[in-house]
Amino acid sequence: MSDVRLPPVSLRRIAVRFIVISSLGLVALAAVTALLSRRIATQEAIIDARRITTVISDGLVRQAVTPELLAGDPKAIATFGEVVRSSIVPLAMVRTKLWDSSGRLLYSDEPRLIGQRFPFGDDATAVLATGVTHAEVSDLTDAENRFDKSGDSRLLEVYARVTPARGEPLLFETYFGYDTIRESSRRVWQAFAPVALGSLLLLQLLQFPLAWRTARRLRRSQDERERLLSAAIESSAAERRRIAMDLHDGTVQDLAGVSLELAAASRRASKRDTPDEATSHEDARLLDHASARVRNAITSLRTLLVDLYPPNLDDTGIAQALSDLTSRVSARGIEPTIEIDLPDRPLRRETSALLHRIAQEAQRNVIRHASATQMTLRITHDPSLVVMDVIDDGSGFDVDGALARPADGHVGLRVLQDLVSEAGGSMTINSDLGVGTTVHVELPQ
Repeated sequence: MSDVRLPPVSLRRIAVRFIVISSLGLVALAAVTALLSRRIATQEAIIDARRITTVISDGLVRQAVTPELLAGDPKAIATFGEVVRSSIVPLAMVRTKLWDSSGRLLYSDEPRLIGQRFPFGDDATAVLATGVTHAEVSDLTDAENRFDKSGDSRLLEVYARVTPARGEPLLFETYFGYDTIRESSRRVWQAFAPVALGSLLLLQLLQFPLAWRTARRLRRSQDERERLLSAAIESSAAERRRIAMDLHDGTVQDLAGVSLELAAASRRASKRDTPDEATSHEDARLLDHASARVRNAITSLRTLLVDLYPPNLDDTGIAQALSDLTSRVSARGIEPTIEIDLPDRPLRRETSALLHRIAQEAQRNVIRHASATQMTLRITHDPSLVVMDVIDDGSGFDVDGALARPADGHVGLRVLQDLVSEAGGSMTINSDLGVGTTVHVELPQ
């Protein structure tokens, strides 16, 4: 049985690839986890800030608003400031403001702003109208924030509506530093990361034996494919040998006998002296014609025998076998050129047989389809590959279309492409209408 070898499956390569991909996945998950934890922490910090501001505005500010404060009395403003400061120090607030509905600052812990008016944005107006607390990142470039300083140039501002016992609704505004958000993000990450990354690492460790078993199973499957392919090739060769022997021992021998008998009859008819000499010569001519046709049939059958069962490449060598193969091209009026440069050491039996079959199929297509005047068969090699090109100057064809529709011809080349691929090589067919065809094959030595 022929020993067909496919490119081996490397267990080490599969293991390394698995480790690399898993590590990249671990890093990617860590990055995504950090991003998500930061977003979650930000949302949680915003929710906490809104909750704190709402509680202070409803439970403290509402009670501390007096008519004197609304009138701008300095003592009332100072008293309100003491109440607010005593409550916000533990809560990480960096700024507080109290507005009336016209946009006038009734109170700010930055005294230079008290009494000034600033236009409300849409968010502040909506809070006054609906009473729903709103939070957003503060724009420190606004005029009202020109005295606000932050280490990272960002503050979280929260608006809450205050409804005093008498008078119109007021707007209470608080500012929180982003350091609290970062701290919250860090806490969430520290709590979440060990669980997430530890789970992924454990999953990776559990998957490694499974990946190793899968790779070993793939190796066994490849060995089985090699055995099946070898068996298929050997079975095909045995069947071709059987057909060739049947044709040689049966049909060819019978036709050879008939040819000899016809030739003898023709000679006897040509020498016979009968009154009807014209009829005798006509019979002789017909017998000669029949004998010639039988001889042509025998030649065709013997050629078919070579196609079905090629010469023993171990005895003749691939170079001699290919040279003999091109005799059919010469007989059809096509000028062949053979350029063979083989490595010093003999090719593998499978490689030689496959090269012969491909050259045979390419030559058959040149004769049947190409309408060519010249054909070149060239073999070269490098340290690991043997390369064969079969080139003709014929009419060419649509490669994709012909290979997609086997009934239109070139089915043999399509089958050979699969065999070359299974043997670890490559085969390409370059052609176009009117520019000839090149069959390029690369096979391991």
